[in-house]
Amino acid sequence: MKRISLSLITICLISTAFAQQATKADEALLLEYYQNQRFGDAADYLKKIYPEPVTDTRALTELAYTSQMAGKLADAEAYYQRIYNSDSTNTTVLFNLGAINIRRGNNLKAEGFYQKIAQRDTTNFMVYKQLATISQAKRDMANQFMYLVKANRLNPAEPDVASDLSDQYVLLKKFTGADSVLSKAIASDPDNSILLLSRLKLLYSQGKWEDAKNTAIQLTQLGDESGYVLTKLSIAYYNLKDYVCAIETLADISDMEQNETSFYIAALAYKALKRQTEATQYLARAINAGISPNIADYYSEMADSFETLKNFKMAVFAYEKALQFQEKSLTYYLLATLYDTELKNKKMARLYYKKYIASDPPKKEEKYLAYAESRVNTLSLH
Repeated sequence: MKRISLSLITICLISTAFAQQATKADEALLLEYYQNQRFGDAADYLKKIYPEPVTDTRALTELAYTSQMAGKLADAEAYYQRIYNSDSTNTTVLFNLGAINIRRGNNLKAEGFYQKIAQRDTTNFMVYKQLATISQAKRDMANQFMYLVKANRLNPAEPDVASDLSDQYVLLKKFTGADSVLSKAIASDPDNSILLLSRLKLLYSQGKWEDAKNTAIQLTQLGDESGYVLTKLSIAYYNLKDYVCAIETLADISDMEQNETSFYIAALAYKALKRQTEATQYLARAINAGISPNIADYYSEMADSFETLKNFKMAVFAYEKALQFQEKSLTYYLLATLYDTELKNKKMARLYYKKYIASDPPKKEEKYLAYAESRVNTLSLH
């Protein structure tokens, strides 16, 4: 009797499972969810319609898709993996597994899925594009270049790949290759800013200033007036000896995007126009832009390390370098105490204590200020 009962239970469970897989979702309700971008609700609804264990491929596909669109990536990957386990030749599933893993930051897993597609289909442009992107993230420049070449051969007009490949050629100083790639892509899309930016980079590297100027102007006419484009345009003007246009172009760059290079080119243009006052002003701005605002702190930290090492001469040198970049009151105090306690140089200690007092130190340094004043008085008696 026990055997009979167990058999009946097993048959019932199997029948129930088949019934669950046979359940059809309300297509109208799902369409409403999809049209209103309510993919989370769609996923929850499908989970109720298809309770586990789900074995039907269509049901798994619906669950995977809605979970993916809802941002439930772990669920989506699990559903797609189950489909893949039953059919490892399904290219669409492999693509989805790759895309999901890229979104999850699991580039190594994604790479494995895309490589499986590439092994079966050497004419799949998107696979090579994705593999190039993953190689770039891994800083694997050799493989990135290889995949970009393969993708570009399959689709020479695709702008992202053409731009990236051209930039790689420029880095390798292979300007003919870069020009060939860009010429084909730009012929298909002459006003593509991505391609024109790469062309500007190529022309700038070649020193073709007239062409660089015209390309930069074309970019500005298309709406790209970024600091990068305007700086490159001003450099082209400068090399073409059109110094006024160089200065006017640099003046159009926003304050946020001005940098050491833009200030330096402005200075050179002013020098070429014999306007030395403006030249010195912009050279000073270039110097300030080129120096880290934290460099004084770096020297102070270096000085502290030298003190710990009992290398007091180098500590003095580092503190003094710090003061050259930024006159911080605390640096004066540290230098004074170094001369006072370690080097026993009363004259220099008194000098830097006085500089510290005169620097109007913040209120939180009241104890340091009181000590400095007392030491000045004491050292004055000797």
